[in-house]
Amino acid sequence: MNDSDPAIIESPLSRAIVHQDVRVELNIFRIEGDAGWAMEVVNAAGTSTVWEDVFDTDEAAYVVFLQTLASEGMAAFVDDIMEDASATRH
Repeated sequence: MNDSDPAIIESPLSRAIVHQDVRVELNIFRIEGDAGWAMEVVNAAGTSTVWEDVFDTDEAAYVVFLQTLASEGMAAFVDDIMEDASATRH
């Protein structure tokens, strides 16, 4: 990183999560100086699910993750195509 690159601020809510025998990495972060928080979930295969919307707080992002988990289970983050239009896979 050079001196002109902004720092990435990681939320303390970022963590590894194991549920239904599936492990994912939940990453909630923002760029220093930006107000919005981004969210990404990475599964064991390295597939990344990224929400296109940014969140006002890291807590709001975490709530959306929990809502997705409650409504879709960990199947939302496996390598089948996710149906939620607010998230994209990479």
